[in-house]
Amino acid sequence: MPEITMPRLSDTMEDGVVVTWLKQVGDKVVRGEILAEIETDKALMELEAYDDGVLERILAEPGSRVPIGTPIALVGDGSRIGDTAPVAGAGAAPDGSAVPETVVDSEPVVAQQVLARDGRPKSSPLARKIAAELGVDLLQVPGSGPGGRIIRSDVESAHGAGAAAAQAAAIPAQVAETATRPVAAGDYIEEPLSTLQRVAAKRLTESKQQAPHFYLTSAIDVTDLLGFRAEINKTLEAAGKHKVSVNDLIVKAVAAALRAEPAVNVSFAGDKLLRHNGVHLGVAVAVPAGLVVPVIRDADRKGVSEIAVETVEKAERARAGRLKADEMTGGTFTISNLGMFGIEQFAAVINPPEAAILAVGAATDELRLADGEVVARKILRVTLSADHRAVDGATGARFLQQLRGIMEHPLRIVT
Repeated sequence: MPEITMPRLSDTMEDGVVVTWLKQVGDKVVRGEILAEIETDKALMELEAYDDGVLERILAEPGSRVPIGTPIALVGDGSRIGDTAPVAGAGAAPDGSAVPETVVDSEPVVAQQVLARDGRPKSSPLARKIAAELGVDLLQVPGSGPGGRIIRSDVESAHGAGAAAAQAAAIPAQVAETATRPVAAGDYIEEPLSTLQRVAAKRLTESKQQAPHFYLTSAIDVTDLLGFRAEINKTLEAAGKHKVSVNDLIVKAVAAALRAEPAVNVSFAGDKLLRHNGVHLGVAVAVPAGLVVPVIRDADRKGVSEIAVETVEKAERARAGRLKADEMTGGTFTISNLGMFGIEQFAAVINPPEAAILAVGAATDELRLADGEVVARKILRVTLSADHRAVDGATGARFLQQLRGIMEHPLRIVT
């Protein structure tokens, strides 16, 4: 019986959430037809049928978080509709560990401690992995899985209880009773992290822990750039074309600077550097579920108008959760712009496996000395966060010199 398994829909995907089934048991399906919508670590994506047939069983209900490779549905000739026989791998990760999000118990589970023949507690591979990461002693963890087996939720509960106990022990005795009292209902709202938020939290934590960040800030006079944009938009408006934003000009300027200083357009790969041939720029976009980074491929070879149209189109689909996996992968450098929120300067976390990211602030009015006279100019600050394993300070400084020269002489953007 053909199985529909949770596919790998992005390069960083470890599991996916079944958002909705577009077909019901008994419906005919055609190869390539959309069966369900899956939330990955990057976006909401469509799951296509592998074969023609009839949807005979749904193994993962909407809301279920399922590891890649795990069966979520069965397609056949329709003869086994209603069959409730167990399906190998359903409701379990590829390593055999239980997937608690897909299991609903009708009766309370009594936790117990059961030892295997070797004297160690019975536990799933996933539970052992998480226990090692959290520093939890499995000998102290009762198991609530089948036959007393320790599963992931048991380890997480034990870790939470241990953390609470340690915190209470550190509080002076006179306030311990107040501090450990349960939070009253209504004092907070518990909001589970989306898949995007979970993966982003994990990857950005790893980035800060593993990549030695250093930061370089440059103040760029964008007075002429803003005037240049106004002139371009007059021409584009007269031609009935899409206008360009300041960010579009920055994207094009960054692409040109990377082409001129390719030593920043790299990735660190253990014992080697990957020097990228293409300039593929990620442009961070805020969405309700977190942050996604659509990629503008070969940005150095595209015109500003072309970049403007592509950026708007991808940003709209990003907010709707409709970007494809290949539109969010393969970036070589990322731009994060918070200028539209009035943020004047900030430092961004590197988006691995890239070696650098540029944080862009707002353009503000400042007084500068020019030809012996004090004049008002528009100054924009950018901060380069770079991985010191791949990019040294002098290289980063040269890149910012290139970027400043291009942005302060905007005709270089279109030549």
